[in-house]
Amino acid sequence: MPRPAPEQLTDLPYADLLRPHAGPLRSDERYDTVHFEGGEHTDESASGASFLECAFTGVALSGVKLRQARFNEVWVQAGRWVACDLSDSEWQDGAIVGGVLAGISAYGSALRRVVLRGCKLEAVNLRAAVLRDVVFEDCLLRDVDFGEAKLTEVSFPGSTLEEVRLRGARLSKVDLRGASRLGLADGHEGLRGAVINSLQLMELAPQFAHALGIEVKDR
Repeated sequence: MPRPAPEQLTDLPYADLLRPHAGPLRSDERYDTVHFEGGEHTDESASGASFLECAFTGVALSGVKLRQARFNEVWVQAGRWVACDLSDSEWQDGAIVGGVLAGISAYGSALRRVVLRGCKLEAVNLRAAVLRDVVFEDCLLRDVDFGEAKLTEVSFPGSTLEEVRLRGARLSKVDLRGASRLGLADGHEGLRGAVINSLQLMELAPQFAHALGIEVKDR
């Protein structure tokens, strides 16, 4: 399972090694123990870049290309990432705390041992992504597309799911019992392999019936 997400920059095991970053992001660059603090990056390209033991605090990214970028032991706090391209990117042993991800394309990405805590995800495309040992804690997931994705040992404690798509998804040991709301737009058959509680089952019953073509009438 993912390690607990640090709350503060000083909690990072590599905090004393971090060096401040200045200037634009660059494609195919290797960023090692770099601290990206504040500021805004707009329409830049860092495709193919690698980030190892880096921290992003209060950074705004808008329209930034991060295709095939690699994030290893990266910590993101209070970031606002909008309309960014993270397709085919890789995340491992990282955390995103208190951030906003909106209009993100993360098609085909891979996340392993990643924690997202207190985040808002809106219109995020995770189609055909692979998620293993990922925790969405106290997050809002609105219009998030997991279509054709593979989720293994993923949990959603305290999170709200609204208009989430699971069409064609493959789930294994996915725990949805802790979700405060479980709203699916489609792909109810994609819940095969997930664990839900009895109250969630009752709430989803009308949608299951509709998906199966069952008409429910009391009289």
